[in-house]
Amino acid sequence: MVAEIKVISSRYYHLAKEGTWILLGQVSAVLGALVLVRVLTEYLDPVQYGRIALGLTVVGLVDQVAMGGLSNGISRFYSVAAEKQEFGGYVRASRRLIFFATLVVFGAGATLLTGLSLLGGDRWISLAAAALLFAVLSIYNSTLSGIQNAARQRAVVAFHGALDAWLKILLAVAAVLLLGGSGTAVVLAYAGSSLLVNTSQFIFLRRLIPPSRTGGGDDRAWMLRIWAYSWPFSIWGIFTWAQQSSDRWALEVFASTQEVGLYAVLFQLGYTPIALATGMAVSFIGPILYQKSGDATSDSRNAFVHELAWRITFSCLAMTLLAFSLAMTLHEWIFRLVVAAEFRSISYLLPWVVLAGGLFAAAQMLGLKLMSEMRSAAMLRAKIVTALLGIVFNIYGASVAGTKGIAISAVAFSTVYFLWMFTLSRSRVAASWISNDERST
Repeated sequence: MVAEIKVISSRYYHLAKEGTWILLGQVSAVLGALVLVRVLTEYLDPVQYGRIALGLTVVGLVDQVAMGGLSNGISRFYSVAAEKQEFGGYVRASRRLIFFATLVVFGAGATLLTGLSLLGGDRWISLAAAALLFAVLSIYNSTLSGIQNAARQRAVVAFHGALDAWLKILLAVAAVLLLGGSGTAVVLAYAGSSLLVNTSQFIFLRRLIPPSRTGGGDDRAWMLRIWAYSWPFSIWGIFTWAQQSSDRWALEVFASTQEVGLYAVLFQLGYTPIALATGMAVSFIGPILYQKSGDATSDSRNAFVHELAWRITFSCLAMTLLAFSLAMTLHEWIFRLVVAAEFRSISYLLPWVVLAGGLFAAAQMLGLKLMSEMRSAAMLRAKIVTALLGIVFNIYGASVAGTKGIAISAVAFSTVYFLWMFTLSRSRVAASWISNDERST
């Protein structure tokens, strides 16, 4: 009995320690993001800020389509490689997949820059090139962090998350002062931050998986397993990227670049903190769910995943309602504190963007349940159809009511997406329900 109590106490101690590191890292990242908004809105006007927001849609394209799916797959299979003691094949397969994805990104990037030049979009070329560089470095960073997080190296993940957030501030200010208040200068500063963080990440990764542990394993088999899990992310990523970028580009077409800048600040204050909080929960719970579910062929392990995921989802909904209420009351004070005066006219829309972010976060928690059960392909239709609806909502909202219409469309999209993921996640998956194809992933 005493031994069992010691085991339970030790388990809770380690969970509390991990949770503390994640909390510290995410709090630091949130504070860094808020300070970055404050600093940039002091140095840049809404038009310049809007150009940065438009340029960063390139980063979203690389993340959602070319490399983000692989990042998810590599992170997901770390626990499987650790359990099977096959780090060699896992590491080599991961490197090759990322290398091929990088070639695709730079090939597509060269095509994009050539197209801009031929179409007379010279003013966008430097910003697009900087965004492509930042996108690739950023995905490397998130992949390395995903591996460390899957290994439950929480302190390492927290350190690099905080480092990246505050390096962005220092380098962005330096870039603006030295190169002028241009979007290209700011995005290059972001890329510089990612480069420095990646260097540190590689050092820590070599400690986690030293060369002595990377022998053996079937490279081709690991590549096929990771790709089989990852490809749905890339397919639906085309549509989710279009949905997530259409709000800014719809405002650019139907309103103005200034409106894009105002909306970008609104999004960063209302949506980004919820996303970071969700990231904190995913960082903490994801590796636990992955380890508990293993290869998702055990009824008892799947049952644990089912129960825990639903508890987290309902907690997320409760926090969303609380955040919505606080934003409804404090939106003017928040904008006075965090942004320059030029950006404060849209503070009244903050509660609705918070609500949209919270509903989307709850849906993502349900997606984590499906991913733990090796059912990533089950989300394909939901991701694509809701993304297409989101694009329609954004175009209509921007054309009718500008930024206000975009905020309303965000709530509509998140509601539809949550309800669909709710439907997919209702049942508890039994091992016997998993198809041979899904087991192979």
